Amino acid sequence: MKCYTLSHLADHTLLRELVTLVAQDRALTAELLAHLAEVDARKLYLPAAYPSMYAYCVGELHLCEQAAFKRILAARTARRFPAIFDAVAQGRLHLSAVVLLAPHLTEDTAEELLAAATHKSKAAIEQLLAERHPRPDVLGSVEAVPASSVTRSTEPCAPGRGELSPGKVGTHATPGPVLAPQTSGHVSDRPKVAPLGSQSFAVQFTMSRRAHDKLRYAQELLGHQVPSGDLAEVFERALDALIERLEKRKFAASPRPRSNGQCPSKNPRHIPAQIKRAVWERDRGQCSFVSQTGQRCPARTRLEYDHVDPVARGGQATVAGIRLRCRSHNQFEAERTFGTEFMRHKRQEAQRRATETRARTAATTEPAPQREVTPEPDVAPWLRQLGFRAEEVRRAAALCAAIPDASLEDRVRVAVSSLARGGRHPAIPGA
Repeated sequence: MKCYTLSHLADHTLLRELVTLVAQDRALTAELLAHLAEVDARKLYLPAAYPSMYAYCVGELHLCEQAAFKRILAARTARRFPAIFDAVAQGRLHLSAVVLLAPHLTEDTAEELLAAATHKSKAAIEQLLAERHPRPDVLGSVEAVPASSVTRSTEPCAPGRGELSPGKVGTHATPGPVLAPQTSGHVSDRPKVAPLGSQSFAVQFTMSRRAHDKLRYAQELLGHQVPSGDLAEVFERALDALIERLEKRKFAASPRPRSNGQCPSKNPRHIPAQIKRAVWERDRGQCSFVSQTGQRCPARTRLEYDHVDPVARGGQATVAGIRLRCRSHNQFEAERTFGTEFMRHKRQEAQRRATETRARTAATTEPAPQREVTPEPDVAPWLRQLGFRAEEVRRAAALCAAIPDASLEDRVRVAVSSLARGGRHPAIPGA
């Protein structure tokens, strides 16, 4: 067993060995990137029962998510620009530098940009890229977030203000644990889900104004069942409804499935609903590909129904003759059966036909003339703040659509006046 206690080493020996190990680590990192790039190019993760190179690195090589992202991106970039391998091996570039530079490297700029980034820190490379590829300024924002507890205020939030609410949308509140957003140049800019305990999670994402209005409307509709408007409860109910619809579309899920009395389809690729339900239940909603070592593909997204025996060779749509495959392994099986070149040609043909169809559609479709309209602030948030019900708000907003040139103040006044008079058509100011 190797001893990792180094207290017996002299200072100069310790420093000399550290420098040697760092050099070896850089050389090994370059070799690792080369191996990752080649495995990725050959798609050797597919026979190992993984749907992607990322899944292979996390599941088989046991890299953490961030390490997998960085190394795969660096490996693919180095495969395009082989000079990166030597730069990493010699310590002229670190992995973070390769990740930051990757989106900006082209055949024309690679040599000069790699030279400019030599021996620079991550912060210095970010500054270098900011000078060469400036981005728009961000809006300033300062928010106080207590670390110990979550506090809520009952003060109404004025319409149009940014809202970060763990509870009812429309009340100004301070969120709980905040996950710092990724800045541009990081490996992944994506929403965050972080576990807080065994049964709770913190979720952070940005929604559009349209989605925000839908959320508030859902809270209003759930006023009797969820009086507090709790976001977690609203989202869970929304997900229940969404999952029910998706399950019905994906594998014909139904609380009362029809008996097998439907007329058989003439399409040999058609899979009856009862077959889809049985296969989905048997394969437990997961890709059924298994490697030679017994590893089953973990993919549960982009699943497709695949004929065990290809339809071109007489395959039948039976429970035993259909299986779930992720798209990657569905394509992999097709290439093993019909050959890589044959499938590549078929995909190119399909892509060509789709491009021609889009071109014909664009050529025969005349775009409707667009009238330039200056967007006006909606009256709906103001009416909600005044306590009007959702149905009243929609009715008043529809009436105000007839006076788009009126000021916001006049539109709100007309809307309130209309609701006070029982919903009759409002008088147009100045008419």
